[in-house]
Amino acid sequence: MRKSNFDVKTCTSSVDIVEFRWCLNASLCADQQVDGRVGPQPVVLDHTSGFEGLLFVDDDLLGVIGHSNFSSIRATTCVYKGKWAYEVLISSQGLMQIGWCTLNCRFNQEEGVGDTPDSYAYDGNRVRKWNVTTTNYGKSWAAGDIVNCLIDLDEGTITFCLNGQSLGTAFTNIKMGPGIAYFPAISLSFKESVAFNFGSRPLRYPVEGYLPLQDPPTADLTKAHKLLGFIKNVLSTSIDTQEEKLLEKGCAMWKLHGEPTVLVTLAHIFNHFAPLMCKVYLVEDVLMNFLLGILEGGGSVDEHPLIQQLLDLFWLLMEDHEVNECLKQLMMSLLRAYRFSPIIPDLGFQIHYLRLTTAILRHEKSRKYLLNNVLFDVLRSVVFFYIKTPLRVKEAGLEELIPTTWWPTHFDKEGKDEREPKDESADERLRRRAYERGCQRLKKRIEVVEELQIQILRLLLNNKDKTTGEASRYIFLNKFRKFLQENASNRGHPTALCPPEYMVCFLHRLITAVRSCWNEACRKSPSSLSSEDAYVPPQLFYNGKVDYFDLQRLGGLLSHLKKTLKDDLASKANILIDPAEIQAASMDDLDEDEESGAAQRPFGAAGMGSTLVRPSWLSSPTPGRANRFLSTAAVSLMMPRRPLAQPEKVKVRSLPVEQRTEEDIEGSHGNDGLLLGRPQEEPDQPMSDKSLLEITDGIVMMYNLSVHQQLGKMVVVADDVHEYAVALKDTEEKIARCPPRRADIMDELQKSQKVFAEKLNHLSRRLAWINATIYSKEKMLDVYWLLCVCIRTIEHADNTGSLFAFTPEFYLNVAMNAYSALKNYFSPANSMEELPGYEETLTHLAAILAKHFADPRIVGTDIKDSLMQALASYVCYPQSLRAVERIPEEQRVAMMRNLLAPYEQRPWAQTNWILVRLWRGCGFGYRYTRLPHLLKTKPEDANLPSLQKPCPSLLLQRHMAELLSLDKDMAASFLNSVLNQLNWAFSEFIGMIQEIQQAAERPERNFVDTRQLKVCATCFDLSVSLLRVLEMTVTLVPEIFLDWSRPSAELLLRRLAQLLNQVLNRVTAEKNLFDRVVNLRLPGLESVDHYPILVAVTGILVRILVDGNRQGTSRAASVLLADPCFQLHSIQHLLGEAGESSTSSTGAAPTLTALGSSVAPPSAAGSSGPSERKHFTLHAYTDYISEEERQKVEHMLTFLTEESKQAAASTAPTSEEDLCPICYAHSISAIFKPCSHKSCKACINQHLMNKKDCFFCKATITGVEDYNKPASS
Repeated sequence: MRKSNFDVKTCTSSVDIVEFRWCLNASLCADQQVDGRVGPQPVVLDHTSGFEGLLFVDDDLLGVIGHSNFSSIRATTCVYKGKWAYEVLISSQGLMQIGWCTLNCRFNQEEGVGDTPDSYAYDGNRVRKWNVTTTNYGKSWAAGDIVNCLIDLDEGTITFCLNGQSLGTAFTNIKMGPGIAYFPAISLSFKESVAFNFGSRPLRYPVEGYLPLQDPPTADLTKAHKLLGFIKNVLSTSIDTQEEKLLEKGCAMWKLHGEPTVLVTLAHIFNHFAPLMCKVYLVEDVLMNFLLGILEGGGSVDEHPLIQQLLDLFWLLMEDHEVNECLKQLMMSLLRAYRFSPIIPDLGFQIHYLRLTTAILRHEKSRKYLLNNVLFDVLRSVVFFYIKTPLRVKEAGLEELIPTTWWPTHFDKEGKDEREPKDESADERLRRRAYERGCQRLKKRIEVVEELQIQILRLLLNNKDKTTGEASRYIFLNKFRKFLQENASNRGHPTALCPPEYMVCFLHRLITAVRSCWNEACRKSPSSLSSEDAYVPPQLFYNGKVDYFDLQRLGGLLSHLKKTLKDDLASKANILIDPAEIQAASMDDLDEDEESGAAQRPFGAAGMGSTLVRPSWLSSPTPGRANRFLSTAAVSLMMPRRPLAQPEKVKVRSLPVEQRTEEDIEGSHGNDGLLLGRPQEEPDQPMSDKSLLEITDGIVMMYNLSVHQQLGKMVVVADDVHEYAVALKDTEEKIARCPPRRADIMDELQKSQKVFAEKLNHLSRRLAWINATIYSKEKMLDVYWLLCVCIRTIEHADNTGSLFAFTPEFYLNVAMNAYSALKNYFSPANSMEELPGYEETLTHLAAILAKHFADPRIVGTDIKDSLMQALASYVCYPQSLRAVERIPEEQRVAMMRNLLAPYEQRPWAQTNWILVRLWRGCGFGYRYTRLPHLLKTKPEDANLPSLQKPCPSLLLQRHMAELLSLDKDMAASFLNSVLNQLNWAFSEFIGMIQEIQQAAERPERNFVDTRQLKVCATCFDLSVSLLRVLEMTVTLVPEIFLDWSRPSAELLLRRLAQLLNQVLNRVTAEKNLFDRVVNLRLPGLESVDHYPILVAVTGILVRILVDGNRQGTSRAASVLLADPCFQLHSIQHLLGEAGESSTSSTGAAPTLTALGSSVAPPSAAGSSGPSERKHFTLHAYTDYISEEERQKVEHMLTFLTEESKQAAASTAPTSEEDLCPICYAHSISAIFKPCSHKSCKACINQHLMNKKDCFFCKATITGVEDYNKPASS
């Protein structure tokens, strides 16, 4: 042991004694010391005492993941003299501070590296450097970047590099001197992760003059290079036995089955070479570079058989544990090299490493070892299928690849991009075409990488390599299922989740590889199911062959379904469930629930100084709840029934995933494998490779786990391009209008123009990359294939009747989400209309939504809500609405019947929204896309369902009219529920605006909770939509209200008149509450205005008072006028005839803002005067209300004026004793039996629609009789 050069004599009293003692102890335990460095070798992270917060550290003590607010950790070795470097591999681009600190730095959950006087850090997330204070520094980093941290303790400087490029000197004159030594250190926030390289592997970007903290194994390196040279010499030498001399030949042509002398010589060399190949540094620096050199000549991997021969040699001459460790380290080195390689225009680095990975995996024995032990257990192998998106376009070389940029400059009235604008100039057309050519060049280069990734997957899906044991595909299948389990389990550790950006790429490559294998199998067996018609048979969901973990089924929990549907399983699928096994499964579930608390606790106990644990994705996944369930809840299955014979019962035990064999999956004679338990309704369709069904099922699950969310996240780049393009166009228009004398304004506008243009140049190139890797035509076809698989799977499962409840919920979720992605995420670059069979697929999906949104077999509240929302969105767009109209009439009528069910005790708001969308475009003044008063505000997302142009469905309206006309009981209960909800919604709205107005009148600074404003606006919107449904009903089936031979017709009309009068009075009264709140113009209440609600009420009144027959209009008028709340001036208000006195409001109304800000009441001088607040009148909305509609309102006003005069003349006074004691509006006309209490017919009929007990004594009412006042009284 070499003595440390840390000079004890130089320590003074000012030196931290703790630091000196640590250095002394470290020097005693150090294996090898170099001048200027103190600490043990190898250098690792200090997981015993050098950390703060909760962290997860890898097994090799080099990788770290933050698991608390802001955790910090340092290395075990420090430096005090010389020039030193280490590298940090950035795995996530979030908040981290990386650099150096001394031993006396004390960190906490708020302050980390760089926040104390003797610590220095670089933060690429915020692009700053930190040393107590902070300033701008460097460039932003991204996942896949490498940061070099350099410290020069001779000059007193600290420098950082990003991917080998110096960011400049960050700190100078750092504190140095006796007792001052610096440790590598990092602080990182929750879920952020990095990996350190202190020198255990070759530095990716070594800097001349700077040494790694850990010494390279120089002696072993020399020895390994020499031995490798000997191996090369032997491989390029052959023996001529006849002439007894050595001959030289190209080593690329060497074969393992050669001369025994050569093999004996190689065996002697390998005795020394094999132990060296267990060390990561030597594998990466010597072996990997040698293998990469073999492939440098180009050509396909097949043209380089030497790698296969070398691997044969490894397995022959090395011990099993040596070759296993060598292959493991080699794959880990390849993975790091691939993941952290910089992006260059031809993607040369990525192609280089993928070619070698492919060559290694072509070797059967090596492939199976790696599949069994490394790819999914130690590595996240999906990294090999990921193509990272460059954050810095210039460094990625996209400026050379796409020299000309373009972005949309033409927008329609709703703010959408026009795909091929007619007024595009010649220059714009040339730019667009040049940009598209650049995008195609980029796409072709990316396709080379994707093809290599698909080749790797096809090797892993090989099911013919059975000479050395189980075929690769079945190993892959079991590992893939465990990978899904780890990512799907809610109990799983958050760091175990595969990043969604990796999942997206993995999904697309896997779909391509699976379809390729599927089609290849179909060519050998033409009668089998093709990949174009692929679906997952329903028996996979209940026969126990495939593990679905604890994922929710449509009918609830699996254990519950097996209890309740055991008879159906026996009769339909020949599956018998043993009651004892069900009980065992139930008890096992209870045990799991008790243990879940411990499972949810963090693995690492860093806060208590315990050893930190490697996250589960870096170690072997442990069997979870699902495997325990499968091993305890065995299923008894019977063979398919044979005619004229008693079925033979066989016991089939459900095995854990890792114990399944090829026969369990593919089946054999008399065994259907995965397809065991085929229901009678399911066709006996031959399947060539049943294993592909399970992989397809896994792909669907993978899309549901995180792929869809990631597709939505990446759209933000296209949204940014759109926003900047609109801003640039607006700026250019301002420059054109700017007067020449205002040079100051012109200067600012030109600066803004330059900033927007630079940002658009960057974003348009980045968007080209994203479109090529995520939103290309091929990727769209993958998602479309997945949509079709889900639709066919749901249809086949639906045919099984009650067994449909076993279907996992995620199939319906993926069907809805995949359609949403195709419609919203892949346009405008690719159009959904161009997909093959697009309209037929839309119709099938429409049938699924129409049938299952009210399916009693589906019990989950979340999935029910999702189905309802999907149907609501579906009817907003013309193409998908036409698809709904194309489904069979029986299904359409059933859908409308479900929509017209009473609104009580179910989520009725979405149902009402669907009915409103079917009517929008037919109602009175109901042809707008955005409300008139919102047209001048900032445009919202034009793709939102609520902002689509009206597209009413006359066909579905006809079905609604027929149902309400023929089924009188359903019509009465439906309308009663609509009126109840309208009464509730409008009452809640009025109550809330009263609170808002009261807050406004207080003199102090006022706050209004934004949630309260949102709820208030929602109640208003609900009121308007309910009024529109009433308008729709009274237009389509007026006899429900006006034909008094129908039961409840008179009552419904009276209730309708009562509610309409209340709404009109509240909204149109002079100086009313509604006016005051609308004039406050609060953020969140933008939709609250006179037009939407008054026009909806007007539409109902016009229909019952003008458009009906004479008898109907007369009845409607008499009921409306008889209501005590009726006021004629409310009707006059619609046409602005109520007088101008109502235009003035309350003068200086205080202003409110949302929670978090407030303003004082403005002075009277600043308030808006009467001239600024115009009285509402339908005449002002000529663009929205036709002349015919306006004339009908005038006719209605004239008619009501005459009727009110006649009613006033003929009305006799009524004594107070004769009035109904409930409403005090009508005379007593009904007596209850048996209690003999009295009221008017309207009150008792309305009450009996909801309850059966008396108003007064709570006795059960058995009958209601007419009451006539005795003549004597």
